Amino acid sequence: MSSPTALGDFLRSRRARLLPQEVGLPGAGSRRRVAGLRREEIAELAGVSVDYYTRMEQGRVRNASPAVLDALARALRLEEQETGHLHRIARPSGSTRRGGGSGSAAHPQGVRPMLRTLLRSLPELPALVMGQRMDVLAWNRAASALLGDFDALEPAARNIARITFLHPGSRSLYADWEACARENVAYLRMEAGRRPDDPRLRALIGELAVKSQEFRSWWAEHPVRDKTSGVKRFHHPVVGTLELSYETLRAADDPTQALITYAPEPGSPSEDALRLLLAWTAPESRQDQERQEDRGAAGASPTGTAPAVARPENRLR
Repeated sequence: MSSPTALGDFLRSRRARLLPQEVGLPGAGSRRRVAGLRREEIAELAGVSVDYYTRMEQGRVRNASPAVLDALARALRLEEQETGHLHRIARPSGSTRRGGGSGSAAHPQGVRPMLRTLLRSLPELPALVMGQRMDVLAWNRAASALLGDFDALEPAARNIARITFLHPGSRSLYADWEACARENVAYLRMEAGRRPDDPRLRALIGELAVKSQEFRSWWAEHPVRDKTSGVKRFHHPVVGTLELSYETLRAADDPTQALITYAPEPGSPSEDALRLLLAWTAPESRQDQERQEDRGAAGASPTGTAPAVARPENRLR
């Protein structure tokens, strides 16, 4: 995750995926020893010297100018999020965090009070708060019913990427597990660009690379993508198939925390299935419901019996 290595690997990965004919260069019939474009071709397209671009790939250029990085982004046909990632890893002297927020091993990231309030105000929709490194900071009862019993996990294990790759139940829960897993890899790569010196993030990436061949392979592709919105399909062991739209909401003054909500199309079979799931996992009394909501929204793990929000086969193990 060091910046020089990250920059060189990223540039090479994006250079390799471009075909000469895509940028108006002759390709068919010519002998090429490398996949994609050559260094001198990218340098020419970006308007920089071959020596300068070569030194960038070798990690020997620090704090390249924004104009040069924008020229490289155009030459490499980078998307907007990829361009932002390029600027972050090429200029490590700048801020590695977008906005406020904090969280370390000694001082875990706390949940913003307004996000905790929003969780309690969404009893019918699965929702959770994602913090740095894709840590799950808080959740509501509906999220536990859909995704599994977060309260049954140790706090350090409540991480979306870790659960996706290392908990077998995730592969059956997500209808398109590979797409979800790849999204997590791309988001962690973006996080690595924002926090190159974060030891907990490095430890997480190292753990996943050691324990998951798929993570290791996809990480080497250097994908970069923020978590925004989309549609996910679930194969829930209790109510069957659900198709839910998800939305990621961040506060402007602290984008290190995000409220992620899942909602079905009104009047759809998925809405009926979600309603059935919530009824099936409903607490026996109002007191039990309030206790569950407080535990989830606080992201805490107090002593006592974990809330019975999911059958054993849907529990996170």
